[in-house]
Amino acid sequence: MAYSEKTRNVFTGEIVAIKDKGLFKEKRFICSPQDAEITVEYPEGSSLSKVLNFCANNYLGLSSHPDVVKAAHEGLDARGYGMSSVRFICGTQDIHRELQDKVSKFLGMEDTLLFPSCMDANSGVFEAVLGQDDVIIADRLIHASLVDGIRLCSAEYDTFKHMNMKHLRKKLELHQDKRTRMVVTDGVFSMDGDLAPLDEMVALCNEYDAMLLVDESHASGFIGKTGRGTHEHFGVIDGVDIITTTFGKGLGGASGGCVSGRKEIVELCRQKARPYLFSNSLAPPIVNASIKVIDLISGSTERRDKLEWNTDYFRKGMEKAGLNIRSGETPIVPVMLYNAKLANDMARDMYAEGIYVIGFFFPVVPAGAARIRVQLSAAHEKEHLDKCVEAFRKVGEKYGILGLGKSEIIEKYGN
Repeated sequence: MAYSEKTRNVFTGEIVAIKDKGLFKEKRFICSPQDAEITVEYPEGSSLSKVLNFCANNYLGLSSHPDVVKAAHEGLDARGYGMSSVRFICGTQDIHRELQDKVSKFLGMEDTLLFPSCMDANSGVFEAVLGQDDVIIADRLIHASLVDGIRLCSAEYDTFKHMNMKHLRKKLELHQDKRTRMVVTDGVFSMDGDLAPLDEMVALCNEYDAMLLVDESHASGFIGKTGRGTHEHFGVIDGVDIITTTFGKGLGGASGGCVSGRKEIVELCRQKARPYLFSNSLAPPIVNASIKVIDLISGSTERRDKLEWNTDYFRKGMEKAGLNIRSGETPIVPVMLYNAKLANDMARDMYAEGIYVIGFFFPVVPAGAARIRVQLSAAHEKEHLDKCVEAFRKVGEKYGILGLGKSEIIEKYGN
């Protein structure tokens, strides 16, 4: 047979090496709805445990909200389970149009097109809009899905140093001979939680006649005074040309994504974007539930405001406890450990304390930048936050990292 014992042993050896380094990603099975508190089977085959979840993208706590679940049931009853087709053939229902219109209004864009995921949106938008006479200039830390989409496009690809506006200016000056220039960035960077300076980026794009695309997956619904996103936070809603975002995080937590922006851009995606043309439509229960999510967050900022309070309270508590966290104002709070095995070991010990978090290390983050990424939710209560901080203090004390800076942690554990 083609898959010989020799070949099997090669792959088995790689897996053993990962385990020997303490970097093996262990399976954890959630046996309850997604929420602040979840029931988990870990390790595999063990009895179930109730733990607090601090690593979900459930920023607004809407993944199991009763009104959202009810809307999904209503969508299932009224429009069926699935579309069995792509959008342009017979896969578009009236509720798809309704969701697109609501998203456009919420984000402040001219038009919106739904995709099965934001990864599909990012895979389709560049090839549909740009060609070999154009250039894409992207922040060096953009999400992997943006990188993958850019690779599918024939436009020239260039980058600028992370959030470095002087470097972006140089790149824009360099590419003035191109037909079209498109600057690409995350609104909130998923691993560090930092906010792209969209006000400065919009000003540069206006000065150098460039378009601006922003992936708002970790911003939509809760960044900005009314949760519109990073462009609202910086007061440049009219200055962003294209937004890609997801319904799989703050906006309900299921799946689906979209391209929202200038009507001509959206129309080109409708005509040419391959994930739109060749992937099944978003299922009716998800569409109907997403409509309910947009209605909920458009009618009140209560959940967004609670998340903001939770974020401020938790960050202050972690700093007081002596953990090395990245400064910021978003609900993504990286606890910097710099050593991959340390991050994995601490995450395992945190689970024993009733806190579900995950260690991140290369290739998910750059080598030497290992961390535990804590993600806060409006579903978390004050006592949840206190328990998480205390667990980090206890586990951090065990490993002797409290009060230590980057160089001291690296000296102690290496990177």
